[in-house]
Amino acid sequence: MLERQNNLRCDVKFTCLYSLVPANHLLRKIDRVIDFTEIYCLVEHLYCDDFGRPAVDPVVLVKMLLIQHLYGIKSLRQTAREVDMNIAYRWFISFDIDKPIPHFATLSYAFATRFPSEIFKNIFTWILEVAIEKGFIKAETIFIDATHIKANANRKKHHKELIQKTARAYDEQLREEINADRVCHGKKPTKPKEETTDEKQVTVSTTDPEYGLFHKGEHKVEFAYTAHVACDENNFVLFCEITPGNVHDSIVFDTVYDDATEKFDEVESVAVDAGFKTPWICKKVQEDGRNISTAYKRPMSKQGFFRSYEYVYDEYYDCVICPNNQVLRYSNTSRDGYREFKSNPKDCAMCRFLHQCTESSNHQKVVTKHIWERYIDSAEDFRHSPAGKESYALRSQTIERVFADAKEKHGMRYTLHRGLDRVRNWVRLKFAAMNFKKLAMWA
Repeated sequence: MLERQNNLRCDVKFTCLYSLVPANHLLRKIDRVIDFTEIYCLVEHLYCDDFGRPAVDPVVLVKMLLIQHLYGIKSLRQTAREVDMNIAYRWFISFDIDKPIPHFATLSYAFATRFPSEIFKNIFTWILEVAIEKGFIKAETIFIDATHIKANANRKKHHKELIQKTARAYDEQLREEINADRVCHGKKPTKPKEETTDEKQVTVSTTDPEYGLFHKGEHKVEFAYTAHVACDENNFVLFCEITPGNVHDSIVFDTVYDDATEKFDEVESVAVDAGFKTPWICKKVQEDGRNISTAYKRPMSKQGFFRSYEYVYDEYYDCVICPNNQVLRYSNTSRDGYREFKSNPKDCAMCRFLHQCTESSNHQKVVTKHIWERYIDSAEDFRHSPAGKESYALRSQTIERVFADAKEKHGMRYTLHRGLDRVRNWVRLKFAAMNFKKLAMWA
């Protein structure tokens, strides 16, 4: 027999929010492991006790911002709507069912203007320190990589600009070693480049000049920001830095690596992909007494020609031996730090492997070896070791998983914000929320 259901929508009940939130709810777990009164210490200098109108509780504002990133809510306006309708969210910010939620404009003003960038950095650091205190950080091996965040801009609206090239952190050290190498070989030292000539042309968005245009692999050309991230073996994010999308990953490596290793001196290995396999990065990590775990990088030689590793450098005689056992003598050390070794054209003209070696009209083969090439060779040796293979294999479970979760579950694939500072704060909150979530699940 079919019975008509009674309409219970207008019934009045006596209850409390605490009983309506499930015991295993994520926000309950977060509330148990974190003392949010720490927020008052972080923002105390931004408020005045005896001047102005009563302010919205900063803990409420921070909790609402964290809710947005915990659940991947697209905008702050939508976050305010969700908090207003969701009982668990109301319980988390300590509001009863009748109390009006702060207007989204108040929330937006706090994020964009009221709270400076240092507040979001301190929130990220505070949550990370709680994870350290609880012993959840495992940083013997750290993983460093970068991912792009699509920008809120039309890629067709842009113009070209000439900008000054940014000096690399190691330029001065490299120049000194180049000159020492040239003097050792009887050459004159190079003269410093004129700063006015070190310019490059870039594509600048008219929507937000701080976006960067990038084209990677099969992806279409688009404006974006780049998040450079370090994480540990347990997928806790240790540090993040945001740059325009046209800044190469290896350029920001020093910043990410230095911050992570300064906080965690127990780091023994650094796992990175092939884009970070540069002479400077290998040198920097190895001189710190650590191992760098990298991927195989395919030689860039033409199809059908000898690979670069088939030209062997003889350190004792300072020469290169070609696949036909002919000697290539030292010729010069370039401004970029590459030693040039040249063959005898008479020997090459009669060589049966000439068509696999060079296409030069004078039949002379030129091989370049960086003055820091030995550090790349050491990285290759570690790559083939059991420890190197094991640490690099963990990248798919660590840093790649962090990026996948951030984009699929926490809404980091695309940003509505404009300006480097706002996007940096937005990303810091996102990774803070991800650390929050893991901390709550593990505690």
